[in-house]
Amino acid sequence: MNNMKFMRLIVGCLVVVAMVKFFFSPSHEAHHKNHQVIQGESFWAQHHVRQQNVADHQEDPVNPEPQTDSQNVQKKEEVVAPEVIEAADNTATGPQRIVHLDLKGAPPKVKYLEQIFPLFSTLGANGILLEYEDMFPYEGDLQILRSSNAYSPEEIEEIKSLAKRHHLELIPLVQVFGHLEFVLKHEKFFHLREVASFPNSLNSLAPESMDLVKDMLSQVMQKHPESRWFHIGADEVRGLGESEDSKRWLETHNGDMGKLFLNHVTAVGRFMTAQHPGIRLILWDDMFRKLSPGSIKESELQSLASPMIWDYHAKMDVHEIGNLIHKYEQAGFQTVWFASAFKGASGIDQILTPIDHHFNNHLQWHKVIQSMPEHKSISFQGIVLTGWQRYEHHTVLCELLPVAIPSLAVCLQTLKYGDFNDAAQSDVQRMLGCEVQLKQNNCKGSTYPGADIYEMVKKINSSLGSSIQKIMKSYHIRGSFSPYHRKRNFANPRNLGFFHNSLKLLLDEWDTFLLGFRRSMEEIYYSDTLEEWLEENVNEHIETLHEMVVDVERIIKLNGQPKADHAKMR
Repeated sequence: MNNMKFMRLIVGCLVVVAMVKFFFSPSHEAHHKNHQVIQGESFWAQHHVRQQNVADHQEDPVNPEPQTDSQNVQKKEEVVAPEVIEAADNTATGPQRIVHLDLKGAPPKVKYLEQIFPLFSTLGANGILLEYEDMFPYEGDLQILRSSNAYSPEEIEEIKSLAKRHHLELIPLVQVFGHLEFVLKHEKFFHLREVASFPNSLNSLAPESMDLVKDMLSQVMQKHPESRWFHIGADEVRGLGESEDSKRWLETHNGDMGKLFLNHVTAVGRFMTAQHPGIRLILWDDMFRKLSPGSIKESELQSLASPMIWDYHAKMDVHEIGNLIHKYEQAGFQTVWFASAFKGASGIDQILTPIDHHFNNHLQWHKVIQSMPEHKSISFQGIVLTGWQRYEHHTVLCELLPVAIPSLAVCLQTLKYGDFNDAAQSDVQRMLGCEVQLKQNNCKGSTYPGADIYEMVKKINSSLGSSIQKIMKSYHIRGSFSPYHRKRNFANPRNLGFFHNSLKLLLDEWDTFLLGFRRSMEEIYYSDTLEEWLEENVNEHIETLHEMVVDVERIIKLNGQPKADHAKMR
């Protein structure tokens, strides 16, 4: 009996030891932390979420407890890396986080895409909306549409391979109605304009218009046969109804401008689905906003496409967005997309991205996403973070992509956490190597690909013009080197000597700096982008400085001789 008791005691001890080892082992702790990540960030771990249950997509509002730096480092190693792997597997299900690349200005070289695609994925994106414009290698009758630097067919394949490697779903975007400036600017297509003197919009009733659209879409889809989604633009159709064809049509259809619009985009949708069964189309929603749900439903577009509601304001009206969602729900759309902006939407010639502006825009969109369970018959498909490079084909460049990477990081993390809290800041600092200062609109200490351009653009923006203005306000330049003196070659060499060396040194410093800027830009961009950016933001200042140096050196050599005779100058 005593032996039996002793054996039972030994067995009991072994069971207790096994249980202690199980509950306090590192593997169990890691499993518990991963479970917390999934539960707390279900929006970002979509392969754990049923696609149609929008309520399940909401995030856990509870933020992690503040931690010390050493604890943060440990947690990043244990939790954040698995999170990236989880995000990489969800390109096929659940709401998407898509980064928009607008190629109608400053298109990056493929070797830069090779560097930033993995960064996009790490930041939390799982797709790319690729707005080709004139960067697609159109062939045949459309070859005229190509930019001189258009991607080659081989480069398109490389871009697709890069996206697939980094689990980024590619969605092509080709405009089919409005914003066709890159097509209608060519004399060959002048006759297809809705307004003869403007290249903005297509006359959808012209006999050759649909053939043009079909050819463009077919060539792009031939390169993207695997695409599940295709964006056909259709926003801001300027001048709709002004062509003679449209006026005649409207006269016989009770002036129904909405139907004129819907007829074309629905025809495009039917063509696309006939050629590629199962594909779903996306359209910008602004042209729908004045249409009734009934007229949309009557067109049957809702069975072919999904609207993408866009709003880039920092103080976006969340209630109004809700009204639009309800309207599209009534129209019979099954899914809806949203579009925010991480750059290119705060000023037509913006140089530095106002991070705080875009952060606030995403705070509002996060509220909209959280409200989606209120809409029972329409599901949230995803959000595109637009990064406009021009407002339209003929306008100047907005912020360069490397300049806006900190804003993109802040926006993606704000969607993830619901705010730019300590955890979001820690993630961005780890991913970009910089500390984001929202109020100062600054990313301090960046190491991400293209960060050197970010730093150099900041310096150009803050110091180039001001450094010249500062030296021009100096005592001797104001007193002895005015436009009057320079025009008449009249000055005292002694007075010019007080600033000659400083002026030349400033020019030399900027010349050296801009040589480095050129080299960095050429790593990422084609020569036309570099020259355009310099022309818009640099050349005027450098030419002013160069002319001052030339003038001062010329006048010094005149040894203070009498001023040029004004009468003889005429």
